[in-house]
Amino acid sequence: MSRLVRFLLITALIFSLAACAAPPAPAAGPLTAVRLPVGYIPNVQFAPLYVAIEKGYYREAGIDLSLDYSFETDAVALTGANQLPFAVVSGEQVLLARAQGLPLVYVMNWYQNFPVGVSAKADSGILQPADLKGKRIGTPVLYGASYIGLRALLEAGGLKESDITLDTIGYNQVEALSVDQEQAVVVYVANEPVQLQAKGIVVNTLHVSDYLPMVGNGLITNETTLRENPDLVRRMVAATLRGLADTRANPDEAYQISMKYVENLKAEDAVQRQVLKASIELWGDERLGDSDPQAWENMHDLLVRMGLLQKALDWQAAFSNDYLPEP
Repeated sequence: MSRLVRFLLITALIFSLAACAAPPAPAAGPLTAVRLPVGYIPNVQFAPLYVAIEKGYYREAGIDLSLDYSFETDAVALTGANQLPFAVVSGEQVLLARAQGLPLVYVMNWYQNFPVGVSAKADSGILQPADLKGKRIGTPVLYGASYIGLRALLEAGGLKESDITLDTIGYNQVEALSVDQEQAVVVYVANEPVQLQAKGIVVNTLHVSDYLPMVGNGLITNETTLRENPDLVRRMVAATLRGLADTRANPDEAYQISMKYVENLKAEDAVQRQVLKASIELWGDERLGDSDPQAWENMHDLLVRMGLLQKALDWQAAFSNDYLPEP
């Protein structure tokens, strides 16, 4: 037998033994399709989701994620009825839904600082909630986080809704304040104030979170999913938090990724980069994903005082930190 043939036989034997000794590679299982309602149009504020999709974090977690830009109320109903496993909604929606018998549970806090506020021109004299008395204020809608946030600020200033003139203006806050149609407008503090500043309009913004910590947007599921598929919940939370952490660590990269998902983002580059920066600041500095029980109690008690909850609920059943990754 020639040396070459002997070498080839020995080499083949070595590779054969190594293959037998090595554990088999795990078979890739089927992905679970998840449609995630986010409650708003494509926007750079959803950068963590875009990052987690593009970097394959959901697929690594066994999830084939698609985004649904439906209204928040639809997402609440569908998730509560277990027609969808997850949605992104604001905390007050969970409490209001549970009061109607929809078994929603909030499992990941995205915005640890409640993202709503009231903006007014700097020369308006509106520097604190009490200064809203007698003012004409525009709000997008008379429900949801915008309205709840306004009521929290009024209460912080010792005011009632009857102490102001309240107009429903749709999502037209920038225009309404620019032309003095309204003396103040209810805003998402990472969005409209940035747009107003870009127009050269100097504003003061009262942040709800400075006066009453409450629960902002986060990931919800339902009790059926928690009972029947808790592992899916953990994987969904973990993948989303990876996108959140990456966006915080590298916002420029996240912004570039978002261009694939948000139309005309490059055309508004300077403003939208500031929107992303302001959004990141709202996610908080504590453990990502963690819910603060005090914020839940504050929100619950406000809803009771507003009459939106007819009776007290077990607010502690509305959220869980048990599905977050180990610190």
